[in-house]
Amino acid sequence: MKFEHVHIRNFKCYAETDLSLRPGVTVIHGVNGSGKSSLLEACFFALYGAAAIDGTLDEAIANDAEEMVVELEFTHDGGEYRVEREVKIRGDTAGTTTCLLETPEGQLEGVTDVEAHIEGLLRMDAEAFVNCAYVRQGEVNKLINASPGERQDMIDDLLQLGKLETYRERASDARVGVKRVRDRKQELLADREATIEAKEDKDLHDTLNALESELAEVTDDIETKERERDAARETLEAAEDVLGAAEERREEIETLEAEIEELTEAIAETERERETIDERVGTLREDLETLESDLEAAIAEADLGSEADAETVADRLEELETEADDLREEIETHRLEAQEHANKAESERERTEEYREQASETRSEAEDLAAEAEKATETLESKRERLAEMDDRIEELRATVAEAPVERDRLEAHRESIRTDLDDANERLAELRTELKNARESVAEAERLLDAGKCPECGQPVEGSPHVETIEDDRRRVEELEAELEAKRDEIETLEADHEQAVEFVEAEAERSRLAENRADVRSLIDERESTIEDKQRRAETLREEAAEHETEAKAADERADAAETAAGAAREKIGELNREKKRLDEERERLERIEELLAEIEGTERDIERLRERRANEADLNDQRRERLAEKRDRKAELEAEFDEAAIEEAEAEKTRAENYLADVEPYLEKRREERDRLQNEIGAVENELEELEDLRTQREELEAVVERLRSLYEEAAELEETYADLRAELRQRNVDRLEAMLNETFDLVYQNDSYARIELDGDYELTVYQKDGTELAPDQLSGGERALFNLSLRCAIYRLLSEGIEGSAPTPPLILDEPTVFLDAGHVSKLVELIESMTDHGVAQIIVVSHDEELVGAADDLIAVRKDPTTNRSSAERSAAAGALT
Repeated sequence: MKFEHVHIRNFKCYAETDLSLRPGVTVIHGVNGSGKSSLLEACFFALYGAAAIDGTLDEAIANDAEEMVVELEFTHDGGEYRVEREVKIRGDTAGTTTCLLETPEGQLEGVTDVEAHIEGLLRMDAEAFVNCAYVRQGEVNKLINASPGERQDMIDDLLQLGKLETYRERASDARVGVKRVRDRKQELLADREATIEAKEDKDLHDTLNALESELAEVTDDIETKERERDAARETLEAAEDVLGAAEERREEIETLEAEIEELTEAIAETERERETIDERVGTLREDLETLESDLEAAIAEADLGSEADAETVADRLEELETEADDLREEIETHRLEAQEHANKAESERERTEEYREQASETRSEAEDLAAEAEKATETLESKRERLAEMDDRIEELRATVAEAPVERDRLEAHRESIRTDLDDANERLAELRTELKNARESVAEAERLLDAGKCPECGQPVEGSPHVETIEDDRRRVEELEAELEAKRDEIETLEADHEQAVEFVEAEAERSRLAENRADVRSLIDERESTIEDKQRRAETLREEAAEHETEAKAADERADAAETAAGAAREKIGELNREKKRLDEERERLERIEELLAEIEGTERDIERLRERRANEADLNDQRRERLAEKRDRKAELEAEFDEAAIEEAEAEKTRAENYLADVEPYLEKRREERDRLQNEIGAVENELEELEDLRTQREELEAVVERLRSLYEEAAELEETYADLRAELRQRNVDRLEAMLNETFDLVYQNDSYARIELDGDYELTVYQKDGTELAPDQLSGGERALFNLSLRCAIYRLLSEGIEGSAPTPPLILDEPTVFLDAGHVSKLVELIESMTDHGVAQIIVVSHDEELVGAADDLIAVRKDPTTNRSSAERSAAAGALT
């Protein structure tokens, strides 16, 4: 796998950066804090997302930015890939809004799918990535400082042995689960056997036979008593029939007596009602005479003559209604005319007010415009004074810029040139400080060893050791670095003064240019204001003329309103005359309607008299019919009284009493026997259920025995599988330990040829031991700081080689990334690191990326990338450097 191109926007200290990465050894250099590590972290984030960054997504977004984007293009196993991640702040938190991966097979979207695919490609998650290929700043000693268990898990996971442990644990879980199920089934089988034995001891078949015999006896007794009960019920029903018939005759006699009395009273009541009808007829005749008298008077008043019948009155009323309708139409016509004139008068009055309001508003607007024109004239004078002041300031700034050492159009380039020199000087100053610090530490460590006479960690004599032999050279190097550091500080002070003066010239030119642009704007504004004043004055005069026209229109509208009100008054007078004529017609119509009502009342009274006469005759016929029914009922009553037999009634009552007494005694007895029968049936059912349960339990016992036997066999298979995974992991681990030990010794020999160390031993638990030439054993943490760091780098490179060769190119490893590996190394150890990197290149590592500002590493790189931070914006940028050596 190789990184090809990375695009960054608003990631940590980067605003916008595009960078191509090449095969071979690439060194990313720059002063401390410039953003070198953030460049690598962006690539790591593109692959693994939030798990690849320290802190939260919010903290990864550059200050004052609302979103960040990282795109990484890489090749892998012959295919081209591009991964893009976009993070935006929404509310108070940041979240991933875009996550996509373009592959040769198509595009994937979503954090889960993308990260799962990348982990599958590289066969490692984010943690495995930093344990194998990415030595992060400050974590060079991570493997040695880890506990044996942690180191074992790290390396096993990288070599895919962790999966075997996962499989072994799954087999173990399966074995434990099978045992748990088998034990439960065995307990259940024992319970079933105990239950079967208890039920067999009850002798259920004999119990069932005894209960069925007792039930037959009880059933026979119940059937006998029920037959005797049915005979008693028949006797009771016969006696009740005799007594019922007697009771029915008695009730019918009583009913007939009541009906005879009711008919007698109805006949008398009807005769009294006939007398009342006679009286009512007499009263109606008197009312008829009165109505006829009133009718004659009304006819005379209406002057209808002798033909005052209902038809004549109706015809006259119809004529009057027609005349009234004509009058109403004429009244409505004049009413509408009056309303029209009134509306016109009101409309003209409103128009008069509108004209007067428009005249007032127009006159007021004209006055406001005149005032605005006067005020604008005063403001115009101040603008002219401001224009003169700007001319003076422009001349002053032009004189200042004329003193600059370069032409006006080259001021910005002059400032940038000084800024670049200053950045380079500051970068070199930081490098000198680091080199001076490392040199002083080497001198201090050598002096400490000389004072002690032997190494405080391993106990070996220091005389002749590399640290002591080079102490004089290191001291001279410290002096040279201190002198160069002081000279660099003086150079920076001079450059800062020059940069400050260059900034002043750039700012003066910028202000002059800005004032020149503003002067044109002010001149344009003055011209515009002068034109505006003239427009307002002309507009004010026009508005005054319009106000006079509105006054004239208001007067004309007022005159039209007076004429409309006069016409409306004439129409109202005509309406009054018509209303008086309508009143006369209404009075005549009321008289005719009274005559019509009297005629109707006379006709109704005559109908009532005739109806009462018919009713009196009908009631006489009804009484004749009642007298016939009365005679029939008296005959029936006498017949029933002759048929009544007291002796038969007394015998029936005795039979009824005897039957009722027997039934009262037999029912409780039958109820008791039925309960006994039900009890026996329930007991029989319970015994039969137990027999069925016994058969079911025997069947379940056979099934459980078969299940227990299968689970016993499955348990043995799971235990065998668990043991197989454990043995396989141990065997594979030992193979990897042997290969890793060989590769580690090969790498360590390369960087420590002819030194005091003989070999490195790695046991099955990945415990490391260093052997000196004399056979003395040393733990890795007993090495000096630089040696320990180099030892760790050798171990990480050996693991990388083992992982790469172990998968035989089927899943190429990612680039080998070393972030500030020289922090704990002196000059001599840096040379060995260079050799270590050369060996990894020789072993076929296609891409190695190193973050460092060490001159030896920078000079030996195939490709150089410089990282700088702008002090004014605090933003970093990365670009390829022109100079680069070759490690080979």
